[in-house]
Amino acid sequence: MKLLRKRLKRRGSHQTGEIAVMPESADDLWHLRHVIEPGDVVYSTTYRRVEGAADKIRPDKTEKRRVRLGIRVDGVEFHKFSHRLRVKGVIETGPEAGSYHTFNIEPEIELSIIKSRWKAHQLERLREAERAANRAPIIILTIEACEAVAGIARQYGVDELFSIRYSSGKASGSDSTMKEFFNDVLNQLHQAYYSNACEALIIAGPGFIKSDFYAFIRAKSPELHRRAVVEQASSTGIPGFLEVLKRGAVARLRAVERLSREVKLLEELMAEISREEGGLAVYGEEAVRKAMQYGAIERLLVCDDMLMAESSDRIEELLRGVERMGGNIVVFSTEFEPGKRLKALGGIAALLRFKLQ
Repeated sequence: MKLLRKRLKRRGSHQTGEIAVMPESADDLWHLRHVIEPGDVVYSTTYRRVEGAADKIRPDKTEKRRVRLGIRVDGVEFHKFSHRLRVKGVIETGPEAGSYHTFNIEPEIELSIIKSRWKAHQLERLREAERAANRAPIIILTIEACEAVAGIARQYGVDELFSIRYSSGKASGSDSTMKEFFNDVLNQLHQAYYSNACEALIIAGPGFIKSDFYAFIRAKSPELHRRAVVEQASSTGIPGFLEVLKRGAVARLRAVERLSREVKLLEELMAEISREEGGLAVYGEEAVRKAMQYGAIERLLVCDDMLMAESSDRIEELLRGVERMGGNIVVFSTEFEPGKRLKALGGIAALLRFKLQ
């Protein structure tokens, strides 16, 4: 994320004003999905139909012209597969004021966001996106004898790139069959790796197949081999991705530390919850609010969609209370498994400094 301009003023306990940015990736668009909210004014350059009044033969003819508009937001949608952010609202500044318009924000499109109140977690999210701007993505390939599943590690989760499955009879056949399987995987991997301008490759899985494939690419693709590391995982697909993240392999390669942290924090939370006499953890809004009142919260874990819901003002008040008590706040992405598991616990939980009676 490129930060182009910041014009903020402090009013009491919060800041108000404009921040202009240019997203550079799908990760940046995802961050903006959780920054822009109904009531904000967003400015961007777009194309809009205007009447061609000078056309005497076809007076109803219209054409699209490039214009700069400011809209009052009433809805935001992130489309991760098309790498697009749709920002909807009513035009306040520009041609046809009062009409409805939708910005289709993609990487490299500038936009300006004006808020009457910038929330602390929104400013931190923009800082995080700016810090991550120079980090290339990493591919995680999970592989065993019958199956290979690859995903790209992003800040909001791991997007599956491709999967290749052979029947168990075919995969356990001759050496030539295994070479065919490896070749299929490598061809898909090459395309995914270079089209996404990736930084590194993690090869993970149970048994010896991962090591055999690592040796295979050393002979077939030395450049890719130099950027690859091997990690242990007991399964393929999403469970394998989670295991790789939990082991810190991605964090060790200096990318998407946020996601690795979410996996580890969720595991710590579940371990504390499962203790027989109750550990240093609570979940659900009521229990978390009680812990906040006692100043017991060390880390507050909250789902991103809790900050966009109708109850967001109440949640924001709780977050400010935790910050005043010296607690840390971690916002989980519900695009990925740790965030989904946290959402099943009520969307909010806390790791505590001490037990509550």
